[in-house]
Amino acid sequence: MLSPKCTELEVEIKTLIKVWLKILASLCYCYFISLNIPKGILRLLSLSPILYLFTILPLQLSFVLPIGITSFFITWLTNFKLILFAFDLGPISSNPSKSLPIFLILACLPIRITQKQKHPLNQNQSKFNLLLPIKALLFGLFLIGLNDHIKKKKLYPTITIVCLYCSLIYLLLDLVVGFFNILINSLFGIKLELPSNEPYLSTSLGDFWGKRWNLMVTYILRHTIYTPIRLLMSKTVLGPQWAPLPGIIATFLVSGLMHELLFFHVTRVTPTWEVTCFFVLHGVCVVVEVGLMKWLGHRWRVHWAISGLITVAIVVATAAWLFFPPLLRDGADQRSIEELNNVVHCVLRKFQGRE
Repeated sequence: MLSPKCTELEVEIKTLIKVWLKILASLCYCYFISLNIPKGILRLLSLSPILYLFTILPLQLSFVLPIGITSFFITWLTNFKLILFAFDLGPISSNPSKSLPIFLILACLPIRITQKQKHPLNQNQSKFNLLLPIKALLFGLFLIGLNDHIKKKKLYPTITIVCLYCSLIYLLLDLVVGFFNILINSLFGIKLELPSNEPYLSTSLGDFWGKRWNLMVTYILRHTIYTPIRLLMSKTVLGPQWAPLPGIIATFLVSGLMHELLFFHVTRVTPTWEVTCFFVLHGVCVVVEVGLMKWLGHRWRVHWAISGLITVAIVVATAAWLFFPPLLRDGADQRSIEELNNVVHCVLRKFQGRE
């Protein structure tokens, strides 16, 4: 007889399979039906039931990691890709045409095919692949450290814990997306963009958010929020020179709201809007950076080592203040550790032949 924890895990796996079968079936509908509908509002309307379904699907799951991944991959990125697809734009557009398997892969995973005309990140692909085992080792070590902190009541300094969480998020993102990049490249010969570009080397908040951190999200938000608002604002009294500023604020605001939704999926707690404040604050800081650069130009530059330390310090400090508290108050970190321990426990029991 299975233990209660293993039974709970088995139920979650079956639910996860059902959820992802619904996702694949829905994306097949998008591929076969919407391609026969002209791009524009009519196609967007035909996709609206799928957008709603993808928003509520994570609520069918119970475990932190499956909820987080499904919410991030599907509720956020896939929904935004489908909005672009409604106007025949973005990574799953029909120009160039794509086969159904490629469409499904690009739609439901946080990946994008490398653009041949501009591929600065491709030069780092081999380096990225070589670093993946090291990142996997670091992820395991940091996870053990977090487990010690939570389970064995080892009290690390607050700054250590915050840095640990920041590192785990970065490593998890790179490992998950990096794994899919390697797998898809092996199966289909497709070269994909990297998930990030060494964000710890950022020299400014604009550099961090715009060119180094979570590049798929950056691409999606740039094309769905930033560019349309910049083009709209350039026709107002702001003009082309200052039109990017409201676009930046709007982009960070939408990112904050999507994080609130993701956190709600995980915690099922009414949003406190701290995460939105975190991203709006960073949006304001980026706007200030852009304004200062336009005003000062090259007359005043901080050394990259100093600006890099300041950037990392701001990200870590504001994350400790606004980003992580909603998750920590709910105990999502403790639940995720317990769930991972249960997975290991049940797998070991299975291999040992015990019921």
